[in-house]
Amino acid sequence: MKAREKGTVYPFIIVLKSSGKIIGSTRLMDIEIYDKRLEIGGTWMMPEYWATAINPDCKLALLSFCFETLKAKRVQLKTQHDNIRSRKAIEKIGGVYEGVIRKHMLKDDGSFRSSAYFSILDDEWSSVKSRLEDLLRRKMDSDKQSQ
Repeated sequence: MKAREKGTVYPFIIVLKSSGKIIGSTRLMDIEIYDKRLEIGGTWMMPEYWATAINPDCKLALLSFCFETLKAKRVQLKTQHDNIRSRKAIEKIGGVYEGVIRKHMLKDDGSFRSSAYFSILDDEWSSVKSRLEDLLRRKMDSDKQSQ
């Protein structure tokens, strides 16, 4: 919350509209106003909501805010290099793979994490937005059929 007060992090909770249940969290972080870039990260969601319409819906809202309101030029996303599920999810929403930063972050257990980086640029946003809207429609249809 201290970082939010400084304007470098904006945390959000993910709430299931139908029940009001908190099912996850995400944040805008590493906000660099001068460079017009930031990161979407620190995202987690309860496993029973993975592969539903919720992640594309959240990412569409966040990315729309980043590019259309904040006028960001670059939004980056990163994940642990061997987290294949997360990497596929980032690529599915339109993140462009940039590479792995080796031994990028010290973990709580004393080991190092290597991070896979992805980005979306402002001049890619309109096509990424269309892709996300289409993905969201398909996921919502699929979610309705499975209920």
